[in-house]
Amino acid sequence: MSDNKKNAPYKIPIGPIHPALKEPILFTFKMNGEVIEEVDFSPGKVHRGIEWMGMRRNPVQIVHLTDRICGICGVTHTFAFSRAVEQVAGIRVPERAQYIRTIMAELERIQSHLLWAGVAAHELGFDTLFNLAWRVREESLDVIEYITGNRINYGIIQIGGVRRDIVKEQIPRIEEALSYYEGLVDKMLKLFLHDKTINMRCRGSGILTKKAALELCTVGPTARASGLKFDVRIDSPYGAYGDIDFDMVLPECYLSETNGDVYDRIVVRILEIPQSVSIIRQCLKNMPGEEGDILWEPKMPKLLSACKKAGGEAVGRVEAPRGECIHYVRMKKADAPYMWKVKASTYSNQLAWLEILKGEQIADIPIIVASIDPCMSCTDRVSVIRKNSSEIFTKEQLHRMSVEKTRGLN
Repeated sequence: MSDNKKNAPYKIPIGPIHPALKEPILFTFKMNGEVIEEVDFSPGKVHRGIEWMGMRRNPVQIVHLTDRICGICGVTHTFAFSRAVEQVAGIRVPERAQYIRTIMAELERIQSHLLWAGVAAHELGFDTLFNLAWRVREESLDVIEYITGNRINYGIIQIGGVRRDIVKEQIPRIEEALSYYEGLVDKMLKLFLHDKTINMRCRGSGILTKKAALELCTVGPTARASGLKFDVRIDSPYGAYGDIDFDMVLPECYLSETNGDVYDRIVVRILEIPQSVSIIRQCLKNMPGEEGDILWEPKMPKLLSACKKAGGEAVGRVEAPRGECIHYVRMKKADAPYMWKVKASTYSNQLAWLEILKGEQIADIPIIVASIDPCMSCTDRVSVIRKNSSEIFTKEQLHRMSVEKTRGLN
């Protein structure tokens, strides 16, 4: 009888399509028994060439394309892209439109965090909580539909403002939704943070230290859960955030210490829901301007003409539900942008997987992977396919290619 027994360590591939993963990505784990010794991952499975398509359209058309980069945080991408184009073209957005953009960004944060909370509960095998989280998320989608006409791909942001106003007759319905979430906060905190199973599975699991979070350049709730005070809304205010009174949510707001584990990431996201409610309330209370004053230029030919005359480059930054999202736009006085690049927040956070998965148990892979709230549809910007071969680019090769690409822009 031949000895086919394999000795540790051995490799386990998970993905690119796997029930434990919500989007396509390939993980390769080096295991010793049940313990993860090393991990590697290969993204690029859902590249759709959106930037390529955008560079063949005018900025007004691209706005609707940015809405489709992600089915969860569409406003984030339209907001960031519009900010970049408006800087290049010297377009001044009406103050009222800035407030409406802020309201939409915070409603999106609420529905995104609740969607993540449901996914996290599911990954822990707690499907009753999954169903509850996704049921209460419906209210945020309902009110978004009430304001924009759409539950997904809202289509509300336009270059130079927004396409729909929020009038006083709509405020009672929005207030109703905000009160609904205020009444749920204590229940959500109790269910997610006081449950014995969640405590046992998440405390001390998937730890990302403050030092590692800083060195890996993590952003958003993933960084704040490790104690880093990074939030674009406060560090570089945009929209109406400069007029709003709020502070960053860190684990110390609820716990006595910061551990940077999965549990702390739950704390930050749950507590950011009432924070968003407070921001929306302040925006509604102090909404400036006259009703209807929501666009820099309502005449489309004039807006397109202003974009066509624009030359230069700019970066649009916003704080997405998952962290900082960046859109780079370069225009050369033409119909379409000369260059458009997107850096989604998961691009910054995904390297944390290498740190937080090492030394953990195989059964905890789903919840630890989900704990950074990854979105590969936002992130995948390129897909490399070679027939029957693989290639690894070194740091020097990537640097040389980057320099050559930059020189080619001039």
